[in-house]
Amino acid sequence: MSHPPFAVTVDLVVLTIRESELCVLLVQRGEEPFSGQWALPGGFVLVDEDIEAAAYRELAEETGVSEGLHLEQLASYGAPDRDPRMRTVSVAWLALAPELAEPVAGTDAAHAEWVPVAETGLLTLAFDHERILADGLERARAKIEYSPLAAAFCPTEFTVGQLRKVYEAVWGHSLDPRNFHRKVTRTEGFLSETGGTSTIDGGRPAKLYRAGTRAMLNPPIRR
Repeated sequence: MSHPPFAVTVDLVVLTIRESELCVLLVQRGEEPFSGQWALPGGFVLVDEDIEAAAYRELAEETGVSEGLHLEQLASYGAPDRDPRMRTVSVAWLALAPELAEPVAGTDAAHAEWVPVAETGLLTLAFDHERILADGLERARAKIEYSPLAAAFCPTEFTVGQLRKVYEAVWGHSLDPRNFHRKVTRTEGFLSETGGTSTIDGGRPAKLYRAGTRAMLNPPIRR
């Protein structure tokens, strides 16, 4: 009994914050299928390649960055008709990083661009990438509710004001500065003081923090 061609791919939901907006990396496909359409970056896993290694390779090829970011496996997608070329199963990954540089299109992409998440609803993405993007956004928005994941969008050292702007960008609405400051600084172990200060927020110098060791914010920040 013969078997049809079968392949494993990786797709990446790469999120960063640029000019106070949550943005996702999209590439314009330069080849069929879906030539000219926008898509998430990704590609085929090589025969002798680990799946996580493939995700890092694609990140490096599409963004020029492979270190200093948060990468976690999102989900697997294997609908029989998701790729018109052959049967493929995609292992999708969520990547978060602060202020990533301008992207560089990979070998099979005509163009790569940071697109504000608020504008992606106007686009028709290739394959099943609209679903993958929706799942990635849901994961990011849910996890920053109760964990220090938002710090992945910040520099290594950051002010509470910078951290609050991350929450506001990811959730799409403003938060009360005093309530936010009280919540994140009074949860033991959630943030760690560095001893330094910064005037990046304007006004008086503000304390600099690093992400702490506490994995949960309890009770969570309420939107």
